[in-house]
Amino acid sequence: MSQTVVITGASAGIGRATARMFARKGARVALLARGEAGLEAAAADVTRLGGKALVLPTDVADPAQVEAAASAAEEAFGPIGVWVNAAFTSVFAPFTRITPEEYERVTAVTYLGCVNGTRAALRRMLPRDAGTVVQVGSALAYRSVPLQSAYCGAKHAVNGFTSAVRTELLARHSRVRVTVVQMPAVNTPQFSWVLSRLPNHPQPVPPIYQPEVAARAVVHAARHPRRKQYYVGASTLATILADKAAPALLDRYLARTGISSQQTDEQARADRPHNLWQPVDDAGGGDFGAHGAFDEQSHAHAPQAALARHPALLPAAALLAAGAAARAALRRRRSGRPARGA
Repeated sequence: MSQTVVITGASAGIGRATARMFARKGARVALLARGEAGLEAAAADVTRLGGKALVLPTDVADPAQVEAAASAAEEAFGPIGVWVNAAFTSVFAPFTRITPEEYERVTAVTYLGCVNGTRAALRRMLPRDAGTVVQVGSALAYRSVPLQSAYCGAKHAVNGFTSAVRTELLARHSRVRVTVVQMPAVNTPQFSWVLSRLPNHPQPVPPIYQPEVAARAVVHAARHPRRKQYYVGASTLATILADKAAPALLDRYLARTGISSQQTDEQARADRPHNLWQPVDDAGGGDFGAHGAFDEQSHAHAPQAALARHPALLPAAALLAAGAAARAALRRRRSGRPARGA
């Protein structure tokens, strides 16, 4: 894969794992994020694994910075073949405790950052009639949960925006592709550095997957972009199906379980740092890597994601997701334990 790949949010989490995976295929990887320590460490990863790296400190909420990064990437590495929008930020808090400025910032990074990246990519790909944009989505783009209104709203917006762009590309018979990879709960550093007003440490709702599971799906989508979207993890598929089948019931279920299931039993530190306005992994900070604090609870593989890479096996994937949800519900009923979040 000797091609130029641009990844936003490349300093940590899914973006960092995706950069490593492209590097193993010999790609030239332009790394966009704000945190200098994370970017330099990501570049070292890419070089060590056989790729070429270009560090481009960028705030994706600023379209001028994104455009400048795209120009620098092409000047250094040649035409961009793949652009991955993985950057985001969030606030864990009830809606009434999020300020207008904070809400605007989450939207600017998570939604408009995706818009800015897509614009910069298409400006270069459309004249060549070649290239792929991969949006890193979420199950929460279909089924919102409490405490994450800003993030859920932004991810819903990414879905709507991407669908509009895709139909415009179809109308002009373009060979440029846009696809979305809808993610489950992933063990990334965000739960250690996201702005939180919860009494306890925030956590992803199990089942949790390692960033490499997400990265494999992103790389596959980049190589097979004709699919509108990919679902990663049985929980993603089960959540989307449940929302279609019984949305009101799911509302009540999440109202009962969705707040406690997004927090650990550990009390949050009063001086907890966050990256909403400034990166935590800046020049004076440290590299957080791809993984978060939940390695012991996280799955390194997602059988459903492997099935979903083959369209003929999607019915089997749906049955797998439904069966897993039914077995979990039965175990909870037998044990008398309260249900966890979906």
